[in-house]
Amino acid sequence: MDTGGNSLASGPDGVKRKVCYFYDPEVGNYYYGQGHPMKPHRIRMTHALLAHYGLLQHMQVLKPFPARDRDLCRFHADDYVSFLRSITPETQQDQIRQLKRFNVGEDCPVFDGLYSFCQTYAGGSVGGSVKLNHGLCDIAINWAGGLHHAKKCEASGFCYVNDIVLAILELLKQHERVLYVDIDIHHGDGVEEAFYATDRVMTVSFHKFGDYFPGTGHIQDIGYGSGKYYSLNVPLDDGIDDESYHLLFKPIMGKVMEIFRPGAVVLQCGADSLSGDRLGCFNLSIKGHAECVKFMRSFNVPLLLLGGGGYTIRNVARCWCYETGVALGVEVEDKMPEHEYYEYFGPDYTLHVAPSNMENKNSRQMLEEIRNDLLHNLSKLQHAPSVPFQERPPDTETPEVDEDQEDGDKRWDPDSDMDVDDDRKPIPSRVKREAVEPDTKDKDGLKGIMERGKGCEVEVDESGSTKVK
Repeated sequence: MDTGGNSLASGPDGVKRKVCYFYDPEVGNYYYGQGHPMKPHRIRMTHALLAHYGLLQHMQVLKPFPARDRDLCRFHADDYVSFLRSITPETQQDQIRQLKRFNVGEDCPVFDGLYSFCQTYAGGSVGGSVKLNHGLCDIAINWAGGLHHAKKCEASGFCYVNDIVLAILELLKQHERVLYVDIDIHHGDGVEEAFYATDRVMTVSFHKFGDYFPGTGHIQDIGYGSGKYYSLNVPLDDGIDDESYHLLFKPIMGKVMEIFRPGAVVLQCGADSLSGDRLGCFNLSIKGHAECVKFMRSFNVPLLLLGGGGYTIRNVARCWCYETGVALGVEVEDKMPEHEYYEYFGPDYTLHVAPSNMENKNSRQMLEEIRNDLLHNLSKLQHAPSVPFQERPPDTETPEVDEDQEDGDKRWDPDSDMDVDDDRKPIPSRVKREAVEPDTKDKDGLKGIMERGKGCEVEVDESGSTKVK
């Protein structure tokens, strides 16, 4: 078992990595409804850019195997999954109580193919984790994933199934510690809540805080019990630019990697933190956003890249295309190739767009105070401990379709293990067994987070499985 990653950045950023990319051609057909800001079409636009920039030929392209009911129920409540599977636009009027109970109907509407959509995006994220666990790639990408607000028992913030939690649970079968990093403008509340009381997952969220959805993510929300200090929240104000962002991101993430030493990293790359987003209020450039990907990539730790928010869809496609190039170590030119969605990118038809001249409300003093507070909290953690281990459970089965093989593409060696996934043998692995009673003084901290989750607490046991309290 991999007990940790490199603690220091190593190797030039241009070093090539083996990358698996998950994409289902149907994903762009799902439609939240007229006027809704979440548009899965942005995933299809991203894919078109990747194809026309020639980036697909540098990756193994995989169609994800849809997540099954039992896969989703590793985190979500059985009755919630059953509801998602059965609800349709035609039947929703007969299930008003259920809609209210599961917070489905307004921000999270019922639409045609809703459950298939959830299965598809969750399948890509879990499939990426399986590939990473087997050492079949260095970086796995699922731009359709990253829906970080979904809770165990309810939908939230355009998110129905929390593919990130499911992917992390899969990684925990192989890795003792997993790091989650969230650069979406909104707080990664669903993921933080799921792992709030464990020290096996550290969550770090950089987000707008103060009268902004979902309203959580205070700097003093630090985790509970054995998870105390394993939740880091970086609250930011309007207009933050590249320089200010990395004044926090790089020192904080450098220290996290040094102290926590994760075996794998999940990076949620929500693009609503870009300048000019329809719902956002930050002022990051695409290169500034991608610098987070570049920095986390430099540690040479297995990396899962996921999508998330992003509501000015031409900029979302630009961003995730560029970040795919960063993952591959391939420089992508600014001049955009002609393709089926070319008209979206006028009048300049370039990959990069200039940030605005909006005011940056994040003063240098405020940023330094946040940085010092978070580094102080990290100093209270011991370096990654040496602990006893035990055998892990079997992998989730994900017999995804290799798009390269379907197309008859011979780039991959037929004898390569990259093309063999169905007759995998379980990897012998051990994960720690550790029971820590929460401190009495932490009970107030737990009360708030559990109230937000309506009593849905997840406990990660020594095998990487979850228990519901």
